[in-house]
Amino acid sequence: MILNTQHKSVLKQIESKEIELNLIDSASISKAYEMIQFLRLLLMNLKEEILQVGFKNQKDEIDFFKVIKPQVLGKLIFYNKIYSIETSCPIDIIVKNKYYHKHLQELNLEYKKYFAHNEFYKYYNANRTDKDIEYFTLGKTDLLIGINSFIFEIDPLFSTYYDYKIARIISHDLLQNYLHEKIQEYDISTNQIISSNLVWSESQNALIELIYALYLSGSINNGKGEIRKIAMLFQQVFGIKLLDIHHAFHRMKTRAKSKTCYLDKLKEVLEQYMEKEY
Repeated sequence: MILNTQHKSVLKQIESKEIELNLIDSASISKAYEMIQFLRLLLMNLKEEILQVGFKNQKDEIDFFKVIKPQVLGKLIFYNKIYSIETSCPIDIIVKNKYYHKHLQELNLEYKKYFAHNEFYKYYNANRTDKDIEYFTLGKTDLLIGINSFIFEIDPLFSTYYDYKIARIISHDLLQNYLHEKIQEYDISTNQIISSNLVWSESQNALIELIYALYLSGSINNGKGEIRKIAMLFQQVFGIKLLDIHHAFHRMKTRAKSKTCYLDKLKEVLEQYMEKEY
């Protein structure tokens, strides 16, 4: 068994899972949670394998602790942070924008405190290899050089301490990109909403009917759009606050006549207009 090749296939598994969950384009709370579970299991399996089989040679050991494990652990830290951020995220777009800005500021402070002047960070960024044996092989960590006390909590049979530091760097960079994209997305949305003077002039039930029709027909994000987000977008665009859309929708099912009054009306007025055009 060539461990080096087998371990590198782990990165392909992560990439495939991210594609499967459509995490390249968007990350929801449920997707982040599923990715966390996937990565935790992957890391546990890797640990079990290393403890049982070990490494083929020193090069494989360095490769594992410098490249493979930090990628898995870094992604795990990253998705865990996304899950934490998104579960506490406000609904209002303008407030949400400020929320992401706040997290980005905290991330930048973290960079200045832990990375900017750190010698290991400079070593890693410079792609140096001269201290790889010291940093990325088991049992080489010097406890007298003033490293973080976290070293006493890690498993000495499955960590060199510095693999964790690389994982932190990877997760930091991923989270920074994620927050920048979110801020850019909501900056555009906020500007559009502020400048919009569109007002919804039909009933709330009419709008809820339209939202559900768009959601259930898969008309938004190829059917992967969350109804909560779709509803939030319409509320922001039209300056309207919808009450409990789920209960309102279920009440529509008990309508005496048509259950889709508004959609029927849309179809009727559109057909009438088309006939006039002829």
